[in-house]
Amino acid sequence: MAIPRRRFLSLAGGLAATAGGLSACGSNTGRPTASSSASASGSSGTASVALSQWYHEYGENGVEDAVKRYAAAYDQAKVTVKWNPGEYEKLVSAALLTANVPDVFEYGNGPTLDMIKAGQVLDLTDTLGDAKSQFAPSVLAAMTYDDKIWAIPQTVDMQMLYYRKSLLEKAGVQPPQTFADLVTAARAVQTKDIGGFFAGNDGGIGVLGNMFIWAAGFEQISDDKTGIGFDDPAMYDALSQWRDFSKDGVLQSASKDWFDGSPFINEETAMQWTGLWVLPDVQKAFDDDFGVVPFPALGTKGRQAVPFGAFSSCVSAKGKNPDAAKAFAKWLWVDSEDDQVDFSNSYGTHIPAKPSLAPKATKLAAGAGADAATFVTDFGHAPNLLWTPALTQAYTAALSNIVRKNADPKSEIAKVATKGQAEIKRVKG
Repeated sequence: MAIPRRRFLSLAGGLAATAGGLSACGSNTGRPTASSSASASGSSGTASVALSQWYHEYGENGVEDAVKRYAAAYDQAKVTVKWNPGEYEKLVSAALLTANVPDVFEYGNGPTLDMIKAGQVLDLTDTLGDAKSQFAPSVLAAMTYDDKIWAIPQTVDMQMLYYRKSLLEKAGVQPPQTFADLVTAARAVQTKDIGGFFAGNDGGIGVLGNMFIWAAGFEQISDDKTGIGFDDPAMYDALSQWRDFSKDGVLQSASKDWFDGSPFINEETAMQWTGLWVLPDVQKAFDDDFGVVPFPALGTKGRQAVPFGAFSSCVSAKGKNPDAAKAFAKWLWVDSEDDQVDFSNSYGTHIPAKPSLAPKATKLAAGAGADAATFVTDFGHAPNLLWTPALTQAYTAALSNIVRKNADPKSEIAKVATKGQAEIKRVKG
């Protein structure tokens, strides 16, 4: 069975997000793990130029028919869509090493740094041109390297904090904007029957790892791109605060993990960190008795933040018709706004990559959906291309030691900093 596209983003803000798109995440990416067979369809385009376009297997019903319909409407080339069940990232990586490359292919948060440095994908900065201003800067930043844009965003998913209005009101607390607010609210609403805050059956370490960095006011990578960007006393203090909160206020286990809305819907917790994708189920359960907010500002330099991920369209550098491929990608993901709204709104709940289109997506027109779209523009963060799997592992170990073993945050982050300098030097080569 195919997995919904939302699961690609299930770890977009957590410790498994890597510089390789999602290549180091294994089954946790939510990518299908079934057969790697593929299906294709030919475009009805009448032009003599032939292009191939690749997608991974989406889980929502209707997506495959939709993308083939979009391609068939293009009259400047004959576009063949290949639908790829299986381990999509591995299929793409292998294909890019052969002569049989896809002309246009989607990838999570744009191409990997390895693809860019190996010259496997084309710079799309000029292809976007003035249309760059139509996309949220935070979304484009995730696919920008060396001041060049390497992909065109297709659609966006994100995570946020859900809360029960009536439970917070009864406890006399407000929706949290700061971490201190979150601690106060969680402890005020928790009882023997309901938890205060839930972010996963690992206590939140997995999904919130990168959120701690962003919400504390830092970035994964330093401005000069030579090391990590959060080796700072304010970060040490922020992690100490989370450790204290995790011992009193954080629900440590629930019937489902953080990416499933069941703990919140079943009233196991008054607040839950989860994804946009559970919004329809939450609305069905509680009508308007819930709200959403970004992750609260954490520590003395903190700011509100949300993580997001965007499937994006890339163009192969070794395709037979690179200019035609760039023109098609621009036609579909820049010019064809009705199709962009359809892609985001008709098959699950997702945010169009252009903020101006969000009001046209009916599920985002008002209420929590509209708030979610605004959060991405105002507070959104995506993993840095230099945030490698090795850095992910080092940071994971540090967080685990701090939260579970009471290790000194300064010493643990110093280890990550040392690893970061060596790793970034290696990657930049």
